[in-house]
Amino acid sequence: MEHVRWTSRPHLRRPILLAAFEGWNDAGDASSNAVRWLHERWGAEPFAHIDPEEFFDFTSTRPQVRLDEGRQREVVWPGLEFSWATIPGTDTDAVLLLGTEPQLRWRTFCAQVTGVAAACGVRLAVTLGALLADVSHASPVSVIGTAHDPEVVAQLGLVPSSYEGPTGIVGVLHDALARAGVASASLWAAVPSYVPGAPSPKAQLALVERTCDMLDIAMVTTDLEIAAASYERQITELVESDDDTAAYVRRLEEGLDDDADDGDLVAEVERFLRDHPEAGE
Repeated sequence: MEHVRWTSRPHLRRPILLAAFEGWNDAGDASSNAVRWLHERWGAEPFAHIDPEEFFDFTSTRPQVRLDEGRQREVVWPGLEFSWATIPGTDTDAVLLLGTEPQLRWRTFCAQVTGVAAACGVRLAVTLGALLADVSHASPVSVIGTAHDPEVVAQLGLVPSSYEGPTGIVGVLHDALARAGVASASLWAAVPSYVPGAPSPKAQLALVERTCDMLDIAMVTTDLEIAAASYERQITELVESDDDTAAYVRRLEEGLDDDADDGDLVAEVERFLRDHPEAGE
């Protein structure tokens, strides 16, 4: 863990790791915003970060200059931060990993993450992702949960992962976690492909709800529900203002199969991964 910079060493109870990476596997900012929302609700405290120097191409993911409270200029580097929080009403703590997807030295990077997981005693790691798919913004958001370990699949009610093809940082991380003996699972939410640039609180809410249901965590999500309803109204207005888009969405809704199961979204995830190998699994 030579690239991890610790600021404290928390003592954690049966911790789980929740991770999201900004980038290709974060359509509508849904997965990063889901982890960010949990971070805020649980009052998470930073305890470590990964030095970005070895893992980012700064000509691609550029650092940002900003003014601090004293109007002094400072450079903010891309990177990933670990925080921890007590999950209210449970005997479990959370380790939250949030930041920009790295571009370089994935094996070394994943070794840093698994090292932190081992040092913290993480018993389960869950990655959150979101993909662009042929779905309607007015339909319930589909979230698929997959895992490689049959015991994790059975315990959490997930779908076995049988994907073969190009992978990205998330797929490499799950492989590294398995090699380190840490059980892991992956959640993916579907975001309408015709609104790729708009943040999706509806997909964010779906990921939060699926995560909490899977881990038996009680959460009040009223603010997300309000934001999701507002998002749906706004997108409906935009869609209805363009005849071509409105016709496309109607075709999507007419083609919905009431008997569709998780296998349909699994196929959509696999198609997305093959078309966008940067996203990972």
